Amino acid sequence: MASVEIKKVESKKDLTTFIDFHYDLYAGNEYDVPNLYSDECNTFDKEKNAAFEFCEAEYYLAYKEGKLVGRVAAIINNRANEKWQRKTVRFGWIDFVDDLEVSAALLKAVEDYGRSKGMTEIVGPLGFTDMDPEGMLTWGYDQLGTMATIYNYPYYPEHMEKLGGFVKDNDYVEYKLIVPKEVPEKYMKVARVVESRYNLHTIKFTRKMVYQGGYGQKMFELINESFKDLYGYSEMTPRQIRQYLDMWMPLVHFDFVTGVVDGNKDNELVGIAITIPSLSHAVKKCRRGRLLPFGWWHVLQALKFGKTNIVDLMLIAIKPEYRAKGANALAFSDLIPIYQKYGIEWGETQVEMETNDKVQSQWGPLNPIHHKSRRCYKKEISR
Repeated sequence: MASVEIKKVESKKDLTTFIDFHYDLYAGNEYDVPNLYSDECNTFDKEKNAAFEFCEAEYYLAYKEGKLVGRVAAIINNRANEKWQRKTVRFGWIDFVDDLEVSAALLKAVEDYGRSKGMTEIVGPLGFTDMDPEGMLTWGYDQLGTMATIYNYPYYPEHMEKLGGFVKDNDYVEYKLIVPKEVPEKYMKVARVVESRYNLHTIKFTRKMVYQGGYGQKMFELINESFKDLYGYSEMTPRQIRQYLDMWMPLVHFDFVTGVVDGNKDNELVGIAITIPSLSHAVKKCRRGRLLPFGWWHVLQALKFGKTNIVDLMLIAIKPEYRAKGANALAFSDLIPIYQKYGIEWGETQVEMETNDKVQSQWGPLNPIHHKSRRCYKKEISR
């Protein structure tokens, strides 16, 4: 049996090979939505990615009989490890052909890297932070992916089970939400109560408000506060916030973004719902994730001209003390008519912890359909 050779990424050429492997492995797959090549380059660049303020990483390629057969990133998020009191090395961006020897060699490379850094467990798939894709798809292989999530072949989790030692660390669920013809009465009723009793109101944004009015900073500070207790979360630094503003805001159609403010506190931002017209079909038309020569047109069609009937619910962040007051219903009451106006037929939630009943219960009036599941695996690293 030919052995697997593991090579560490050490040059720009190696990094290009690392990024391109996913496009090759999933060429022609109707459900995979590849990331944009430019975003991948920025993510893996140790000088450009602000996460390297508190992360360290190495990237590995696997070869068998001289052929590229796999890749993986080994990541240590020191800030998350300190917060959660764990010594974890993460594996992310893992891809491999259906060969158990290959997946075993890739994960061993991550284990060895983690062991050399004093780590005691390997966990993944996870990225540098919560803003990166996380969780291996375990159900829903016949569903179109999104830019914010991972798509993988069904044999991936089969390998994880066969390799031994890996157990569940966290499971996620995702839902398809049907846009109703009318705003559900439950949302309308709660929204009216919220407005009159708590003086909460919705707010729409402009690009000037986000960049010059300070609302971009406020949005991400709110996300930090709202997500701080979620699985594996590490709060974004000021540099990361600036980076995400530059990366995400050009993709935002502000009709699809709603804020919630507290009129009793000088219109303090207490909630934010960031949704975008789905780019899944548009990005699939970008050859190997490249915007040039014609990929940019397909993305523009989806973002600005409404050439999609799907909306991606990127994130909903509500300050903890406002969740029980129904601030989310206020946001939904504002967004649903906008979806109707643009011909949106259904929405796609992003990953939600399976144990987060409070988040999942908010979808009830939208007839949620559970259509994808994914898992993060954990294994103890022996000394």
